[in-house]
Amino acid sequence: MEKSVLENRVHTSEGSSLVFKDHLVTKESFQINSYGNGILRTEPVPENLEKYYESDKYISHRDSSQSFQDRIYQLVKSYMLSKKAKWIRSEIKQGSILDFGAGTGDFLNRMKSFFWNVEGVEPNEIARDLAILKGLNLKTSFKELDGKSYDVISLWHVLEHLPDFENKLEKFHELLNPGGILIIAVPNYNSYDANYYKEDWAAWDVPRHLWHFSRNGLKNILNEKGFLLMKEKPLKFDSFYVSLLSEQNRSGRSNPLNAILRGAVSNYKAKNTKEYSSIAYFFQKEY
Repeated sequence: MEKSVLENRVHTSEGSSLVFKDHLVTKESFQINSYGNGILRTEPVPENLEKYYESDKYISHRDSSQSFQDRIYQLVKSYMLSKKAKWIRSEIKQGSILDFGAGTGDFLNRMKSFFWNVEGVEPNEIARDLAILKGLNLKTSFKELDGKSYDVISLWHVLEHLPDFENKLEKFHELLNPGGILIIAVPNYNSYDANYYKEDWAAWDVPRHLWHFSRNGLKNILNEKGFLLMKEKPLKFDSFYVSLLSEQNRSGRSNPLNAILRGAVSNYKAKNTKEYSSIAYFFQKEY
């Protein structure tokens, strides 16, 4: 397939990276450099990352449905909650699950409706307060989990936000029961929409996204941490939503017709390449 714009131009030498802008909050510029085979990192990492989440437009910490993008997001989220639960229950009918980066708690409530034992970690106070209204008491960190273990641990678009993601992967390995499943959903910088929108691709989302993964990059690092890939599930709606935001980044307008076209092209090309805009990976803890 066509190489990623970053595979062509990201190097380890100083000054050779592309420049990416924080479109959501500060408009500051950041670079993305190579970290390892198939993994990229945002630099520099701000000392105070919390301020980069302080926006009403950061919808995963809120339940907003005010804008057109918000309504699309909420509609797709509702549909995908059922899909995610179905994917998990096809592997383990019932058990215990930890959702790390649980947001406002909707996914955990869906799993709870299938009589799963649910636990969630969410550092953002606004999101936790909304989860409380839904009957969930989310933890703020690992320290509050009291040595529990789980059949499933899920991170839905969370791993890319974690400064110490490799240490977290080791911790997830410890928390999983033998044969347990770790689910990681992340954007894929080798997708068609990433190559089309280049620096304006919304899933770069610097500096909130500290890490950027290719399919092989993620699989290799998980193998190193004691996990075996079970399956990949494409998140096909992400290509449309990301394209919609990318159009806004590029021109200042939503331009939904072109966003729909680019999202459709991305999914069509990925039928052969498997390079979907976002992918949910199911890994099993090695016995």
